[in-house]
Amino acid sequence: MADNGNVPYIESDLYRIRHSAAHVMAEAVVDLFPEVRLAIGPPVEDGFYYDFDLGLDERGKPRTFTPEDLERIEARMQELLRENAAFEHTTLPVGEALDFFAGQPYKVELIEALAAGKVDENGEPTTEPAVEVGLYRQREFVDLCRGPHVGRTRDIKANAVKLLRTSGAYWRGDEHNPQLQRIYGTAWHNKAELDEYLQRLEEAKLRDHRRLGKQLGLFHISPLVGSGLPLWLPKGAVLRETLENFLRQAQLERGYLPVITPHIGNLELYRKSGHYPYYKDSQYTPIKVDEEEFLLKPMNCPHHIEIYRSEPRSYRDLPYRLAEFGTVYRYEKSGELTGLTRVRGFTVDDSHLFVAPEQLEEEFIAVVDLIQYVFGTIGFSDFRARLGINDPASDKYAGEPEMWARGIAAIRNAADKLGLNYTIEEGEAAFYGPKLDFIFRDVLKREWQLGTVQVDFLLPERFDLEYTGEDGQKHRPVMIHRAPFGSMERFVGILIEHFNGAFPLWLSPVQATVIPIADRHVAYAQAVAADLKAAGIRVTVDDSSERMNKKIRAAQLQKTPYMLVVGDKEEEAGAVAVRTRDNDDRGAQPLATFLRDVSGLIAARSLEL
Repeated sequence: MADNGNVPYIESDLYRIRHSAAHVMAEAVVDLFPEVRLAIGPPVEDGFYYDFDLGLDERGKPRTFTPEDLERIEARMQELLRENAAFEHTTLPVGEALDFFAGQPYKVELIEALAAGKVDENGEPTTEPAVEVGLYRQREFVDLCRGPHVGRTRDIKANAVKLLRTSGAYWRGDEHNPQLQRIYGTAWHNKAELDEYLQRLEEAKLRDHRRLGKQLGLFHISPLVGSGLPLWLPKGAVLRETLENFLRQAQLERGYLPVITPHIGNLELYRKSGHYPYYKDSQYTPIKVDEEEFLLKPMNCPHHIEIYRSEPRSYRDLPYRLAEFGTVYRYEKSGELTGLTRVRGFTVDDSHLFVAPEQLEEEFIAVVDLIQYVFGTIGFSDFRARLGINDPASDKYAGEPEMWARGIAAIRNAADKLGLNYTIEEGEAAFYGPKLDFIFRDVLKREWQLGTVQVDFLLPERFDLEYTGEDGQKHRPVMIHRAPFGSMERFVGILIEHFNGAFPLWLSPVQATVIPIADRHVAYAQAVAADLKAAGIRVTVDDSSERMNKKIRAAQLQKTPYMLVVGDKEEEAGAVAVRTRDNDDRGAQPLATFLRDVSGLIAARSLEL
């Protein structure tokens, strides 16, 4: 996220404002709760938070903040912000810092980790042992921090800061550690920006895919099945299958070959690929069967590699494009699960292309073209591209520098030829290679990473992949990993919120509801529905005993694109009275006309009704 053109968020005005606001919030909490123990308080997208340990209540449980506490803290914050206190930076040797924070155990733990070269002042992983630590002071409040901050507290407008909510949070995100109390807040340049943001938050609540998913009958999370394992209800299954069929057809037209792989794999497969133990913390415990260990499939690529390796390959076979809607499983902490957008089992529209080096650029461009076609068809027009490269200072990335340089150059050349406007972000690559991600911005101006394309020289080497070239010699292919949707679950969750459940006609689980005015019109309504179904239109008949206006309202609440009201006049004329979910009354028209027009809109995947 950036607030000043293309300035990275960490270098922006808002980052400094929010970082400084977090310190002032901590200062206010210390004023009101002198015995509090402080953890960390970083800026995050659209705001900031700080974690606190308030000790135990009378029941021996972690003491929590009340809504009244939040009001008092915000009022004290505003008093402190109006004073013109400076944010002053200094450093201390590690030993002196340990003495200074002796009464703050979480700060002591951070300083010790800093000295050991494990984390930085914000608790982020690092490999650089510290001999001194950074501190920031405003008034009498001093915090362990590397900055940056604004110059003075008055640089943060008191009327542009708001505390939003509290929640529990484990120290360092580990459920075996103490549970802390987290306060979330937001800060902006001015009150107008804050008001606009708060309005977006209210709109986001109305669009919440968990609420709409229940209202529209799309999916269900059953505690008996398990958290993070959504059940697709009939309407949700129709929506998902429509998306899958759309992409499946587009892939077939572009020469992709469908494959299916198992939900588990031998642990040695993932050891060879490097996914295990690299992603060990996000994978389920291996399952022992006889003398072997198996893992719930965390990703599809090693399986597709084994399909490539199942027989000798020639240059005539390349590019070899495999595609699968493959379900994978990741262990996510319970507190991080969110409806469809953060789950433990999800289906990736995964594809792996095995190409000769000289085919890489052309195939990469074709993949980007497919992603843009998918986004355009669905109506996602506001997106940007991000070239994720490795961080040379990190040991997270495998492979030689020359391999990374070739992959990055290939993506840059392709992106430049396409005229893509993209940013380059260090540390955003996959462990095996650089990637081009597509970041979509929804109607609420929230950003989501969706489509991704990755260039991989590493796994073909690890699996000793080869093909026979035109020269009769063995050559190494390059892999392209790609997923336009990302995951079906997350994509549908985003889709629900972006369209507020009012999907484009071609995606709507129910495209029309026929509403008979009286019981004597039910037979005609059913005949109309039969004609629509025969034309491939998804239709229901509301033959309940409710009044017509109530039936229309019920269909509109279900976001059904069309309501077709039928009575004596319509039956006599072979017509339907057409209303839309936007309450546009289009009057009576011959059924054949409606059928022709709607069939054309669906076939064209139109975004209009």
